[in-house]
Amino acid sequence: MATVKISVNGTPQEIDVDPAMPILWVVRERLGLSGTKFGCGIAQCGACTVHLDDEPVRSCSTPISAADGKAITTIEGIAAEDGTLSKVQQAWISEQVPQCGYCQSGQIMSATALLKETPQPNDEQINAYMAGNVCRCGMYGRIRKAIKVAAGIEPSTTQETPA
Repeated sequence: MATVKISVNGTPQEIDVDPAMPILWVVRERLGLSGTKFGCGIAQCGACTVHLDDEPVRSCSTPISAADGKAITTIEGIAAEDGTLSKVQQAWISEQVPQCGYCQSGQIMSATALLKETPQPNDEQINAYMAGNVCRCGMYGRIRKAIKVAAGIEPSTTQETPA
């Protein structure tokens, strides 16, 4: 056991834990943040994606020791403090991306990182960046559309009705 000092969604934490424990199990089991999902367990599907110092990582295979002294952001931490959803989260809803929804927290975390790195991505950039995130329902077209809506490249398909 070792004491690991991390910041999770802006909150400092000191946790006594096996340093080899994956970040996924620390955030889910030790901190009660269940939005990050366990998918494959071998860093291939992307369902477990979180940000470590603003970079997307697969939390199922990244040991908590790699996060010591760093900031972890989970799906629970990307909305504003007042609860306002991020542009990516809003686009996911407006474009009705999820079907089963299991992969969506990882998809949203990857899309958020993509837009930070490339604010106006084209289809090829989106496809390349998101290739490591698997959606078993096949919602790739909706995911791409939602990313473009969040980036302001395309209008949402959900139209507001005038009052």
